[in-house]
Amino acid sequence: MAGEIPDLVALERTGTGKGAARQARRDGMVPGIVFGGEGEPLPIQVPFNELLKRLKAGRFKSTLFNLKVDGHEDVRVICRDVQRDVVKDLPTHFDLMRLRRTSRINLFIHVDFLNADTAPGIKKGGVLTIVRQEVELNVLAGDIPDHITVDLAGKDIGDVIHISDVELPKGAKPTIDRDFVIANISAPRGLRAGDAEEDEEEAAEE
Repeated sequence: MAGEIPDLVALERTGTGKGAARQARRDGMVPGIVFGGEGEPLPIQVPFNELLKRLKAGRFKSTLFNLKVDGHEDVRVICRDVQRDVVKDLPTHFDLMRLRRTSRINLFIHVDFLNADTAPGIKKGGVLTIVRQEVELNVLAGDIPDHITVDLAGKDIGDVIHISDVELPKGAKPTIDRDFVIANISAPRGLRAGDAEEDEEEAAEE
């Protein structure tokens, strides 16, 4: 099931070139361009504060957006570049690329954990340590999952969940080649401390 794609509202920008871009910035806007797909390049602009807020939220360049421009059909886009002022490090221009439903892109997908309350390790007092709350996957633009699921049923203290243990949505694959860890169930801190003391006593006796 595809997740909800956030809207990115922009205005069509009249005129191109450095003069028009400077005027947009004076008006409190950040100029940008939409390219790719079957359409012609479309000059746009978004309010500076809106773009800055999204940039500060993180992962702007790995988020799929539904671009809304008055007078044009909505289109799915992903950011390909954000140019910044070399001194102030503030955005001065951005590039968006149109995507077909068959395009493949890398996106961070949320991880849901099921049956934590019934997992044997957690019922014994073990602690679920989440290493990755999101996993970067290569997915089809037309079939983006809103999450992947890790089932903790039957998991005990000491168990480690790797990406290979997770059933990924059809067509999705990790962007990292190695079999990385998503989460693990560790012993309670007190129990771990007790084990350490026993090990030290045994070592002293030897």
